[in-house]
Amino acid sequence: MLNLSPQRVLNDVKNMDLTALESVDLPTGQGMFRKLLLVVFLFGLIMMFVPWTQNFRAKGTVTALNPADRPQTIHASIPGRIEAWYVFEGDTVRAGDTIARLSEIYTQYLDPELPARTAEARDAKSSSADAYLEKANFLGRQITSLREEAVLKRQDAERKLEISEFKVLTFEADLEQQETQTEIAQIQFNRADSLYQKGLKSRVYWEEKRVKNREANAKLTAVINKLDQARAEVKQAQIALEAVGPTYRNKINKAESDRQSAITSYYTAIGDVAKLTTDATSYGLRQGFYYVVSPQPGVIARVIKPGIGETVKEGEAVVSILPADFVAAVEIFVEPFNLPLVYLGEEVRFLFDGWPAIFFSGWPGLSYGTFVGEVVAIDNIIDDKGRYRVLVRPTGDGRPWPTALRPGSGAEGVVLLGDVPVWYELWRQLNAFPPDYYQKQKSLEESGDVKRKAPAKGAIK
Repeated sequence: MLNLSPQRVLNDVKNMDLTALESVDLPTGQGMFRKLLLVVFLFGLIMMFVPWTQNFRAKGTVTALNPADRPQTIHASIPGRIEAWYVFEGDTVRAGDTIARLSEIYTQYLDPELPARTAEARDAKSSSADAYLEKANFLGRQITSLREEAVLKRQDAERKLEISEFKVLTFEADLEQQETQTEIAQIQFNRADSLYQKGLKSRVYWEEKRVKNREANAKLTAVINKLDQARAEVKQAQIALEAVGPTYRNKINKAESDRQSAITSYYTAIGDVAKLTTDATSYGLRQGFYYVVSPQPGVIARVIKPGIGETVKEGEAVVSILPADFVAAVEIFVEPFNLPLVYLGEEVRFLFDGWPAIFFSGWPGLSYGTFVGEVVAIDNIIDDKGRYRVLVRPTGDGRPWPTALRPGSGAEGVVLLGDVPVWYELWRQLNAFPPDYYQKQKSLEESGDVKRKAPAKGAIK
């Protein structure tokens, strides 16, 4: 029965032509089992050629597409002490709503009238600047007057010089005339003296001639004195003419120096006015920073600095806020092994935490409960865990994303690649090969430069 004997009889039985063995049928179950095996084999063989969508999965979290709509913290713009709270955790706020009120802790800002007093100091400094400007303008007019006066003074000195020179010429002519008259008077006196000695003329005649001679000498002396005086006046006029330039240059230079000093003081005052204006504006704005306000509509998530009387530093977070309206997106983290398979505009299927879904990785068309997105950004810098961040936004295809999604919720993304036969995918998995790289083929298909082909044939491996 078990064919344990070295002497086999099966061959002898086959040659005996026993009809009983031929008339005995196999059991029904064994035939059905054979048929079932055949069907399963044929079904498996057919399944080997069924298209299979290659994919890989990546974990991620829900975020906001717009960076301004992502969860953020509201900071204190200035250091201060918390005096009052106007919101609670979970409250909905609008843009500009007051969240908390701070009080000043620095002594130089404690004066509540500080902006007004700074404005008064600015106005006073502005008036001082106007006075300096007016002084500079006055000195400018004075310099113009001095220059005009210098011209007139030079002309006057030149005229005096001309008059003095004319007097010299006049007295020189008078001197020549008087010298002639003196010589004549001397000759007449000598003749009269000779005649008087000879007794031909009287003494009275002699005395008349002597008086005339002396008068002529006196007149000559007077003319000489006048001529010397006129020549001295000429020298004085020349000195006065030469002194006009240096005198008025000194006056003009002093006025210019005073004018430059006034202009310097004016610009210094203008700078002080600008600084005081900035200080007054800064003090006014600082008082506005005593109130911590919401930058946009949202919901208060958490109060980071609770209590009354606590001090906060400049730039320290006070509360965290979640924007009310935002467009949800998902940031998934892809391993470097799969990063070359991701490109902008690629389709990604998502399974969100809390939303039931049935997903067949190889046949996404048979899946239910998934949500469709497309890649909009790919980071070029690896994170601390050795992964790359990929940002995915919702598309108009498929189901709309749930409105109840909140930033930070978990999500699992399935990046869909090209279609290949099942046998090819099994062979790839058994050999631990990476999925095929379809970016070039897809880009060509989208551009319409080539005819559409099966992805498996056009794959770049």
